[in-house]
Amino acid sequence: MVARLAGVLLLVFGLLPFANWIPGGHEAPWYGERMSLWTSGGAILAGVLVVSAIVFRRRPELWRDGLWAGIASRWLAGGWKADVGIALVACIVYAVVSQLVFSAKPLLIDEIIQVFQARIFAEGRLWMPTPAQPEFTAAMHLVDMEGRRFGQFPAGGPAMLMLGTLIGAEWVVGPIFAGVGVLVFARLLRRLTVPAGVAFAAVLLFAFGPFWLFLGGSMMNHVTATTWLLVAALGLAVAVQDAAPRWRAALGCGLALGIAATIRPMDAVAFALPTAAWLLWRARLGGAHLGALLASGVGVALPVAVLLYVNAQQTGDPLLFGYIALWGKSHALGFHEVPWGAAHTPLRGLELVNLYLLRLQTYFLETPAPALLFATASLLLVRRLDAFDRWVLASSGLLLVSYWAYWHDGFYLGPRFLLPLTPWLVLWTVRLPAVLAERGVVDWVRRGVVTAGVAALVMGGGLLLPNRAEQYATGMDNLRPDMDSLVAAHSIETGTVLVRESWGAQLLVRMWGLGVDPTTAERIYRTTDACALAGALQQVERSGGGGEALVLAVAPARADSARLVGLSGFPDTTARVLPGSIWQADCADRLREDVQGFGVMPPALLAGRQGGPRFVRDLHRRPRGSEPPYYLLRKPIEVGAAYQVTRLSDDSLTAAWETQE
Repeated sequence: MVARLAGVLLLVFGLLPFANWIPGGHEAPWYGERMSLWTSGGAILAGVLVVSAIVFRRRPELWRDGLWAGIASRWLAGGWKADVGIALVACIVYAVVSQLVFSAKPLLIDEIIQVFQARIFAEGRLWMPTPAQPEFTAAMHLVDMEGRRFGQFPAGGPAMLMLGTLIGAEWVVGPIFAGVGVLVFARLLRRLTVPAGVAFAAVLLFAFGPFWLFLGGSMMNHVTATTWLLVAALGLAVAVQDAAPRWRAALGCGLALGIAATIRPMDAVAFALPTAAWLLWRARLGGAHLGALLASGVGVALPVAVLLYVNAQQTGDPLLFGYIALWGKSHALGFHEVPWGAAHTPLRGLELVNLYLLRLQTYFLETPAPALLFATASLLLVRRLDAFDRWVLASSGLLLVSYWAYWHDGFYLGPRFLLPLTPWLVLWTVRLPAVLAERGVVDWVRRGVVTAGVAALVMGGGLLLPNRAEQYATGMDNLRPDMDSLVAAHSIETGTVLVRESWGAQLLVRMWGLGVDPTTAERIYRTTDACALAGALQQVERSGGGGEALVLAVAPARADSARLVGLSGFPDTTARVLPGSIWQADCADRLREDVQGFGVMPPALLAGRQGGPRFVRDLHRRPRGSEPPYYLLRKPIEVGAAYQVTRLSDDSLTAAWETQE
């Protein structure tokens, strides 16, 4: 019954675009194009299934019975060496992806800030002092609180990246942990009641499946969290395998869950609750079973205690995470007002779950037909579930419920919030032939299904996967340059590099500098004429006022928020303008600068070699402590243009700054 409910969920929410049918909120504008691909690709694969089934019915000798079973038995006999070999090959592939596709750099702001925090940890500190003028080096997801600067993310993710920082290569952390995840998954499948052929196929598909492959080459914390969840699953499988449970395995299970909680708390809770329920049920027998439960609890408590200590040192409260300190309770789990945009409601949550599963149909395996169809069919048709199956389904269901209640659309390299489901979806995918055999489906039909599945993987690997790799390799080019190498190429050894961002980005960080929290700053930015906001900022900055003074200063301009329209005809269209308003000369100058080009500040947070130039944001004001010579760093707006470094006139720049003071 539970499996069928899961299958219905995947079938309905993974194929039908409910998000497009619900007015407002989230949408899937790409659904029509995706459905067109699935229709044409599905038709081809259906043809492959029918033709191959007919051929195998008439010529059964063409199917070599026992071939795959023989290969799988060799893997099974290979033990540790075979598993380590597969994991090493996979790790090398992930490393190549990191280098060739992602330039071995953190590209998403989440990655950048976690690397920033990892470097703070590597210095033996939990936070760094907030600079005197934080707006010149501030960034989204970076917390400046009571003189302390640190990243908003739970400490475990940056702690994993710190292992790479200590050897000068943060980029290796993702590939190594992804490879370890493959190794642990292989060891786990050897302990479950899974036929060798199914287990070996699952290991290979997990190791080289596109979703895990690309995220494994990144610096996202989803990979490290998922790997620790797999370690927990292995520990649990060992702990409950025998009549007399092994407390060491239960302790390891708890430790892995606790470490996962320091990286992605919500993911860990989704898997920890069914684990606790299972061990608690067995603890009713007393003795060693009770000892296993207590050991797992101790294991969870140790890493979580460290996390709470770090929270206390950073935010002043062990239960206050950085992202709540930065954004407020609107960032938390639940149905409420969100940091920006419409309020998160149960209906909006269903839209997000719908989007995640629709996207997973593509990003999971990059096949020309919906990639979850085999897993869906297995769940709908399976007759028996063992205890571990029920644990997987309960944990997976809790994960989906958690992200139903979470407001943010977690899309990067696919629906990344669902990465912990990947190993289990892989397992259900490759189980389909065995499930069909349990249902009494004739051999030639099952062979046709296997042939169609292999054809889907081959077509996806040959046609779709290279396109996805190219898309990732050519995207986010403004975040790829190595800033230190860039200035070194211009023989810049000292001085100050001013990083030019868009006018809208400058307005936002100037509000942060006055003490306006990011949520309020975002709302002011969206509901105020940009030039009126710029004027209010200048007035408050010159008078020495703070965030409250700015809110009062922009209140008259926000009264016209209903009449605002988006700025058009310029590179940055996020600014809002009041039709017919007369702009000051400074505002026109900022727009002309946008046309000349701009870059982004976050990559520069990771730059600044010892004794080299200082990187700060260009805010048309004098950065305290800056020294000449001065350089301007910006990126022309033309597609494919590279960052440019321009030497500025010290006298002209000083004169321009004096007019702003």
